[in-house]
Amino acid sequence: MSILFEPIIINNMEIKNHFVRSATYDALADENGKVTEAQISIYRELAKGGVGLIIMGITYVHSSGQRFKNQNSIACDDTIPGLRKLTSAVHNEGAKIVLQLFHGGKECVAFQKSINKIALAPSFIDAHNSEEAYREIREEEIWEIIHSFGEGANRAKEAGFDGVQIHAAHGYLFSQFLSPFTNKRKDKWGGSLDNRLGFHKEVYLEIRRKVGKEYPILIKIGVQDGFQGGLELSEGEIASRLLSKLGYDALEISIGLRGRTYEESEFRTKIDSVEKEAYFREWCKNIKSKVNVPIIIVGGLRTFRLMEEILDKGDADLVSLSRPLIREPNLISIWEKNRVYQPKCISCNKCLETVRSGKPLACFHERKEFLNKN
Repeated sequence: MSILFEPIIINNMEIKNHFVRSATYDALADENGKVTEAQISIYRELAKGGVGLIIMGITYVHSSGQRFKNQNSIACDDTIPGLRKLTSAVHNEGAKIVLQLFHGGKECVAFQKSINKIALAPSFIDAHNSEEAYREIREEEIWEIIHSFGEGANRAKEAGFDGVQIHAAHGYLFSQFLSPFTNKRKDKWGGSLDNRLGFHKEVYLEIRRKVGKEYPILIKIGVQDGFQGGLELSEGEIASRLLSKLGYDALEISIGLRGRTYEESEFRTKIDSVEKEAYFREWCKNIKSKVNVPIIIVGGLRTFRLMEEILDKGDADLVSLSRPLIREPNLISIWEKNRVYQPKCISCNKCLETVRSGKPLACFHERKEFLNKN
């Protein structure tokens, strides 16, 4: 049997294989952040399609962290019943599901402005925005948000999620605290790497107090920014080691603050050869040698044999995909029967552009093929 189809355990969560569906925003929640039937259908199909672990994406824990209109919330108890229906649908198909806890920081400027609110960030550094767009977060607000992560994790556990993942990558609030480019604070939350990592640590401790030691707490961490002058890999590697030592149960390795192009982000395009796949592999390999918890590799994974090789060589422990599973939610089941099958996804990012425009997540090409047939 391929290592990819062997079971693996994270904390006390046993996953049937090494495939992860990475967290993905779908723009399908209702206007109050509650689960919809369309979402339940999507997650059921992913679970039925063979993926071992699904991470439900960017679910905000505090109203100030909401970035999109149709974004899921875990900020109040009212969301629990719908989430419980979703987790039950996934479990009935034999998969595990983790909830990604989210705060967007200053990336929430547009949405917060639309509801007459001001977004929050570790520091005000952006000459292109006025101080009416976002402002520096105050000490008491930092602690309020930390407590919100604990409450959100507790609600996730009550709703039947098998664990939680902290979104600490892609330029959102945790990345803004960790990067010296966006964190210019002079208090205990800024300056040294240890101080800039303080938010990550306090959130972990608060969640652990709420959910207990046997509940999996994962983190998706941006270990390097997509441009010069930001977080460097050397600090990202140290941060990963410190967080794993603190108690985070698994690390998904990605980029921090994004650059200006797709090639300076987690969404690289034109992945038309195996050499262009797994673009965070070296980061994962280096970090895995320094930690004692599972490492999840994400980023441009398309070829079964390459993913198998990455795990066989010990460069990572699980493989995480999103875009290929948007087009083919049954991809893992296909690979189970045909190891040389190449996914239909062409990494064009039209799915990303669709969802960022406020429309529900869908593969542009699958939709086009459907319309042509009908």
